[in-house]
Amino acid sequence: MSPAKKQSNAEDYMRMYRQMVRIRAFEDNANQLYLSAKMPGLTHMYSGEEAVAVGICEALRTTDKITSTHRGHGHCVAKGAEFKEMFCELLGKEEGYCRGKGGSMHIADQSNGNLGANAIVGGSMGIATGSAFTAKMLGKDDVTVCFFGDGATAQGLMYEVMNMAALWNLPVIYACENNGYSEYTRTDEIAAGSITGRAEAFGIEAFQVDGQDVLAVNDLAQKLAERCRKGEGPFFMELMTYRYHGHHVGDINREYYRSKEEERDWKENRDPIIRFRGWLVEQGIASEDEIEAMNATIKDEAAAAVEYALQAKYPDASEVDMHVFTDVKHALA
Repeated sequence: MSPAKKQSNAEDYMRMYRQMVRIRAFEDNANQLYLSAKMPGLTHMYSGEEAVAVGICEALRTTDKITSTHRGHGHCVAKGAEFKEMFCELLGKEEGYCRGKGGSMHIADQSNGNLGANAIVGGSMGIATGSAFTAKMLGKDDVTVCFFGDGATAQGLMYEVMNMAALWNLPVIYACENNGYSEYTRTDEIAAGSITGRAEAFGIEAFQVDGQDVLAVNDLAQKLAERCRKGEGPFFMELMTYRYHGHHVGDINREYYRSKEEERDWKENRDPIIRFRGWLVEQGIASEDEIEAMNATIKDEAAAAVEYALQAKYPDASEVDMHVFTDVKHALA
């Protein structure tokens, strides 16, 4: 674990740990829902990358915005989403954040500044940059963080919006979660040069950080968010991390593009939750018993939320057009 300034007290550290465990618990249950054929469609697991979402979102205010990716459960939870509404959304129930119409890959929660996940690779980059532009035009000091994977750096939209953000000094942080693979292909086989170099070409300050170290991520995110509020944005973060599952829940034969030894090394030696837990104990912030009690509580919370969602109602068929179309006259008024 890299050294980090103690900018937060013990309560803050424990909240970060709790949020990472909540993400892992959510993903474990989501995976089981899929395997038991209780969840429609596919989903993309965030397990292994928890320190990225939590480290960054803990540096943000409620009014700060985020945009997410198809691997977006972790960002949603880290920005304040609740289990019940999340599981209801995955199962297509009316109590979900989008009344069950968004599903796994399109969850949004604007009350917490979550502008939504996006199934299109790099699709939220324009939304995030537009959000930052809006904040600047309105004279607000809100920051927008755009989460995306390394595969999205091949999308032309990224370069169009980074060019605009740099020209206008927009308060946006582009957070690239480099988990080493673009779907089923190693990133170093399809991405020439460095990822940070792509941002630097536009004069954007870019930083690479260990995405398995929540303290290092949070330390950098706090600094960049504050600089954004002072009008010094945009910034770019490349967070080196790893996804424990396949590209999606149906990707179970991963041996043809990555080895079991590689997966085992990341899980046993670089797991963000295990690393942070060890640090908390070493620093005397929490005991093993206290941590185990917290883990058990979160496990029970997730299980209860799943049962609640399974029993929840589906939206009525009369809502099929709701939130899909709008009254043009009203919109232009």
